Amino acid sequence: MVEEIRKQFPALSARVYGKPLVYLDNAASAQRPQSVVDTWTQSVLAGNANIHRAVHYLAGVATEAYEGARDCVQAFIHAASREDIVFTSGATAAVNLVASSFGEAFLQEGDEVIVSLAEHHSNIVPWQLVCERKKAVLKVLDIRENGVLAVDTLEKLLSQRTKIVAISHISNVLGLVNPVQEIVAVCHKHGVPVLVDGAQGVVHEPIDVQALDCDFYVFSGHKLYAATGTGVLYGKRKWLDAMPPYMGGGEMIKSVSFAKTTYAPLPEKFEAGTQNFNGVPTLVPAIRFVQASREDSDVQKEQAAITEYVYTKLMEDKRITLYGTAREYKIPLFSFAVKGAHHEDLALIMDKMGIALRSGQMCAEPLMDRLGVTGLLRASFAPYNTLAEAEFFIRSLNKAIDMLV
Repeated sequence: MVEEIRKQFPALSARVYGKPLVYLDNAASAQRPQSVVDTWTQSVLAGNANIHRAVHYLAGVATEAYEGARDCVQAFIHAASREDIVFTSGATAAVNLVASSFGEAFLQEGDEVIVSLAEHHSNIVPWQLVCERKKAVLKVLDIRENGVLAVDTLEKLLSQRTKIVAISHISNVLGLVNPVQEIVAVCHKHGVPVLVDGAQGVVHEPIDVQALDCDFYVFSGHKLYAATGTGVLYGKRKWLDAMPPYMGGGEMIKSVSFAKTTYAPLPEKFEAGTQNFNGVPTLVPAIRFVQASREDSDVQKEQAAITEYVYTKLMEDKRITLYGTAREYKIPLFSFAVKGAHHEDLALIMDKMGIALRSGQMCAEPLMDRLGVTGLLRASFAPYNTLAEAEFFIRSLNKAIDMLV
């Protein structure tokens, strides 16, 4: 039951300006269940030592928890091997790692990289940087008016110079599940690898990277109910083996001399320096929470009811323009504009009502330009949100609009 799930999240009992908190900014960062807080605390108090290097007891405890998280992630996304799982500080760091290392190994002047118009800045700017450095070309896959990617135009964008395609599993603005399996199939037909930004995807969709056949998949822990500063890069072995290290330092080396340095095997090759050994183990209880919520039929019914209710209410209100309207691909994430009202004014009023929303460009300025807006208001729901909260959100939104328009 959703009410039982809510009891696992201490932050949800907070009050804002004397009103119960309704947290609807989950696409930015989710709240933490008590199990995640307990795992973090246990790590800090009983396993706070640098991993891999020392032979003392605490180092062994920390290493076991850290590497246990790798096994958990491998099973969660159905990776072929634990060595395919690289821990990073988040999805942004993971994309930057691939862009830099893959670009160094495989991009040459005149080569091409393709991203979509609906990407988060973290899946645009790293590719711009490597393209500038290597004198490569960044090409853009467009979207349809309903927010769906124009996948039928992808083959026209691909060429013999295309070296990689980077695409989001789910847009953090449009809230639509993209046809990533189809995109991967099209790209692979032309011999082009694909990176999938799963920062939103892993939260809402079961992931099987082998069935998807993507070459890279990245996600952040903090959106998945785990600690901040945690992230995952999955990569196929053939690419990770061929890519040079992203950073140099301790742990990622096999042997160091001034004549020549050799590198550690995967995944340590890409995990230089002191890792987040307190944070990474929190991925385990976070993943367990996600799996349990997906198996709970009451939670799934509540999520479906929320999606249908909010979608219908926003679509039928003539004052509101919802972006990402393809209902069949919709998750409970809604970005919209209100005619005659600024998104930040609405967000501030809603905040005084106890509702936490996101306002602004949501790290997707090119998409905002394409939509012809300076920013939007976004409500994003998690398994701990209720239909009653969704109804309160709509009532409060109507009050806020009446105050401004």
